[in-house]
Amino acid sequence: MKLSISHVTQYDYAEAVSDSVNEIRLTPSTNERQSCYQQSIAIEPNASLFAYEDYFGNRVHAFSVNAPHRRLTIRTSMTVVTKRAPSAEERALYLSNRPPETAWRWLQSEEAADRFAELLLPTEYTAVTDEVEDYAGALAPGAADGGAIGVLDWLTALSGRIRSEFVYDPEATDVKTKTAEMFVKKRGVCQDFAHLMIACSRSYGIPARYVSGYHFVGDLQGGSADFEQASHAWVEAFVPGLGWCSFDPTNADPVGERYVKLGHGRDYKDIVPVKGVYRGTGDQELRVTVDVRNIED
Repeated sequence: MKLSISHVTQYDYAEAVSDSVNEIRLTPSTNERQSCYQQSIAIEPNASLFAYEDYFGNRVHAFSVNAPHRRLTIRTSMTVVTKRAPSAEERALYLSNRPPETAWRWLQSEEAADRFAELLLPTEYTAVTDEVEDYAGALAPGAADGGAIGVLDWLTALSGRIRSEFVYDPEATDVKTKTAEMFVKKRGVCQDFAHLMIACSRSYGIPARYVSGYHFVGDLQGGSADFEQASHAWVEAFVPGLGWCSFDPTNADPVGERYVKLGHGRDYKDIVPVKGVYRGTGDQELRVTVDVRNIED
């Protein structure tokens, strides 16, 4: 699938601000499932960009606007070609010669702990509380102790359970919502569902990371031009014998050609699309517009 993506972030300030220092993580990853053919980034007021890779390998662009300004606009556009995800049958074939208990045993090994230390520890957003442990344990008791269910099947079931038991509600939470709050409201958005799945996975010794990106659903909305799109979040978890596998606890579709990955981290804080500091009033208005289109011939 060939996707054209436009992402506009605009800050309007009640008074002029200055010395604005920012980082943006809006460049698609390059991997076996997607390739970015072109990308452009424009800053208003005009600013020079400095690019580097962070600890997790995400492409970061930094810039500063020192002169007084009352509006900051960040425009990115890109063309990304994606491929389909491996089917359930293909994944099962890869794992056919690996007994489930072997995978669970490896996840409990010192090698796994050393290799994925930062993706096994709880974070501010993904604390492993008693509620998280109970929720994960009820899914398949004894799985982490060598039960019959495989790691991939356990993760698939976890993703499906979150999707069916929690209600998608953009008004229920905000970017500061922690996993523990999910059990009270039973509502949230993709960011909340991803954090919950990550916390549950880590409680079972499965390395898991937060993924930021886009999900193309425009053609599923009857071609409506008024359909409002947004950035999306999902999960990658490490399955012995397969490597990093993607799961979306928000949508039932497999994470395949409709998804464009920007980057990953331990949780949302590692992969915030736009963040920065400035000098001046705290009275501001943020507007984000995302448009994803299929331009395949």
